[in-house]
Amino acid sequence: MVGAMLGFTVNDAIMKVVGANIPLFQMVFLRGIPATLFLVLLAWCLGNLRVQAPAKDWALACLRAAMEVGAAYFFIFALLRMELANVTAVLQVLPLSVALAAALVFREPLGWRRLLAILIGFCGVMLIVRPGPDGFTQQSIYALIAVALVTIRDLAARRMSKAMPSIMGAVISSAAVCGAAGLASTTEPWVAVSALNLGHLAAAAMVVALAYICSVMAMRVGEITFIAPFRYSGLIAALLIGFVVFGDWPDALTLLGAAIVVATGLFTLYRESVARSKS
Repeated sequence: MVGAMLGFTVNDAIMKVVGANIPLFQMVFLRGIPATLFLVLLAWCLGNLRVQAPAKDWALACLRAAMEVGAAYFFIFALLRMELANVTAVLQVLPLSVALAAALVFREPLGWRRLLAILIGFCGVMLIVRPGPDGFTQQSIYALIAVALVTIRDLAARRMSKAMPSIMGAVISSAAVCGAAGLASTTEPWVAVSALNLGHLAAAAMVVALAYICSVMAMRVGEITFIAPFRYSGLIAALLIGFVVFGDWPDALTLLGAAIVVATGLFTLYRESVARSKS
């Protein structure tokens, strides 16, 4: 899981660098081609290309892919305009948002302790995005929209049966993002891609594909309640990469907000594991 989070964060940093020279949709499309092909090859090697899953699973996979498409756009838009650590810290609220949404949509039990932790965690997010006198900035709104879409994506994944392999869900989502970016790129002028940027995009495709592999491996061999906290290693990676590559370091309020989000997320995961052990 640490490898997966490091890979996703390195990918984000590369996209942030390349985004200064290449339009968003062209960039995502060019990265998506090799990444999707690699995932298809991986699924084939695992014997997961032929899936005998019920129609419900395919519908949920399509919903998951649609949410991935929207989340990719809003997240990368925010990523290009916010510090890497800040936008990564906002995403750390996902365990809280998923727990709250699952309670509201699926009537999953949510005790008062976890509910309080979720509310405190959302206060931590407000410290990170800090709406000013004129309200939220566009990039902070887009980051929050990305969180909402990824929450729906994860809820859809929760409802899939084991007949739908995790890697196949990744293939469908990656192909959807790549295809949607390709279509959207026709609405904006393409630019010539330098050899350096092409190398960056190839590296981004490689690390995001490796991150998917690590993520699938973690889910296959580890207990979810044990590996989930290691997702927060992505924030540490974002802090270090943001400082080394971009010279950015969050201010004290942002660090406090990130600490609150991580602490409440860990507490929520702990309470969820306690609730499962009692059931």
